[in-house]
Amino acid sequence: MATGITYVQANTNGRLHDAREASVAPLNRGFLYGDAIYEVWRTYHGVIFGWEEHWRRLERSAAALNFTLPFDKTSCLAEIRRTVTAFRSAGWDAADFYIRLQITRGGGPIGLDTALADRPDFVLLVQPNKSYAEATLQHGLTLSLATGLRRNPIDTLNPAWKTGNYLNNILCLREARSRGADEVVILNLAGEVTEAAVSNLGFVRGGVIVTPPLNAGILGGITRELVLREIARRAGLVAREESITPADFPQLSECFLLSTTKDVTPVRAIDGATFTVGNSTVTTRLKAAFADYIREYTASHPELAVA
Repeated sequence: MATGITYVQANTNGRLHDAREASVAPLNRGFLYGDAIYEVWRTYHGVIFGWEEHWRRLERSAAALNFTLPFDKTSCLAEIRRTVTAFRSAGWDAADFYIRLQITRGGGPIGLDTALADRPDFVLLVQPNKSYAEATLQHGLTLSLATGLRRNPIDTLNPAWKTGNYLNNILCLREARSRGADEVVILNLAGEVTEAAVSNLGFVRGGVIVTPPLNAGILGGITRELVLREIARRAGLVAREESITPADFPQLSECFLLSTTKDVTPVRAIDGATFTVGNSTVTTRLKAAFADYIREYTASHPELAVA
């Protein structure tokens, strides 16, 4: 395997190239206006995880923005396989792959009117999926509340749409990182907990897993969905949606992040509030149940193998 800086393989509208090469025109609406949607998958053991769930979310985002997708599921999967193959042909490999698909409305004359767009463009990016070090998982992450900005409300730009506009997340994360935190906790206008910059949040209260509801203003994360739907039950746990505020933190014994690329990640503190981490926690049980689910999923979906 090649060494040094991580190589990122790109596929722009079917053209395979090094991601450092320019491939999107300056008139592209994704570049000019953030007029874009995206989705991220990862692989386990060479198999794309949560393929159908992520594809359905991509379709919901496209419908919300009145986008036309440039291909169907079958063609998209074929392009992903081409991109992964090109990544490996460039002399790289990975235990697991990070796969990002970005779709823009296209290019055209300068102007906000969507009728000016010519055709949808897509860019696929493939790189190694980065995992947290074992020491980080043992000790947990530190988070900090954003105080300068709140989550954009559902009735403005709905966070459930996975769009190319991430300034709200970026600026909130920047504030938290300036205080030395690993991640941020973003509140909505009502002062309720929503999510982190790139992950959903889960907590434990009295042995029960609780996570903010969709109507708090969050992305409907796939890992979060699986925990609520099935994985908590597999671990012998109860999981439910529940509104949470910072005033609740002292009554919450555990906290964790939920994301596609990192699955279940323990949190040890949100500013001055501390949470239990370690081998005997609900978080650890949930993470183990998630790992069991992954093994079953990859074994039963050989059609989603890309490597």
